[in-house]
Order: sequence, then structure tokens, then C-alpha cells
Amino acid sequence: MFSDELIVRAAALIEAYRAAGSRLATAESCTGGLVAGLLTEIAGSSAVLERGFVTYSNEAKQELLAVPAETLAAFGAVSAETAEAMAAGALAGAHAEVAVSVTGIAGPDGGSADKPVGLVFFGLATARGVFHRRRLFSGDRQAVRLASVREALALLREGLG
Repeated sequence: MFSDELIVRAAALIEAYRAAGSRLATAESCTGGLVAGLLTEIAGSSAVLERGFVTYSNEAKQELLAVPAETLAAFGAVSAETAEAMAAGALAGAHAEVAVSVTGIAGPDGGSADKPVGLVFFGLATARGVFHRRRLFSGDRQAVRLASVREALALLREGLG
């Protein structure tokens, strides 16, 4: 299912978290659980991956991650503000030191002039604070989702730091 390159990156990430004695959580929308799915391809990942939230709907984001309805109404599900709230909610709802979130428009539909297909926001929550990253990926739905998984892995690596 995943490329050898992604498996190698995930294994290195799992080992880095294990060595640091840290655990992580994921909060995913447009990736639909692919980040957690990739991590669980690695034997022993249960020592590191504490839990994953797949919150595709706005209701799920509110109910499972405590994303404020006001944030969703003001900025939309695909926004820096929502990505940060998702990551913060995942961290608060997990027994982990780091949480990553992913929310975006994978396509082929759903884009607009302001928020085109391929726009993805990421959140990272740690004890040091909550941060976000904005990326615009090209390609079809699968390409956008896999690029988002790669970016989430990179953020999780930064979260140890």
C-alpha cells in the first residue's frame, strides 16, 4: 500500500519517538487515517502511536477534538485555525507528547479560488505550543493525500525537537 520510501521514513520516526520515550497522536481529515495507517505498518508502533482521530466531518472535529464551531464558521474546515485547533484537541484528548493534524482539499472537487484543490493545512501541538503549516500540493487526489502524509511525518519529526 505505501511506498518503500514512506515505510523507511515511518520506521525511522517510530524509532526516534521510542528512543525519546515519547508518544504521538494524529488528527486527520483529508488523509482519512493514512498517517496513522502508515505508522501502524511498522512493527512495534503501538509503543509510540497512542491514538488517531479521523474527523472528516465538521461535527466530528467538534465532538472528538473540541474544535470550536465558531472557528469552523469563521475560517472553514480547511484553515490554519482549524488545523491548530485539531492538533490541540488531539493532544488534549490523548496520552501523548506530540499531536499532528491534517485538513485540506484533496480533490478532484471542492476547491475554490481562495482554497484550491491541493491546499492542505497541518497543525502540530506539543508542550512548546501549537503551530501550523500551509502547503499547496499538485496532482490527483492520491498524490495530494500521499504528499500530505509525507509532510505530516516531517512535522512529527520536528515535534520531537
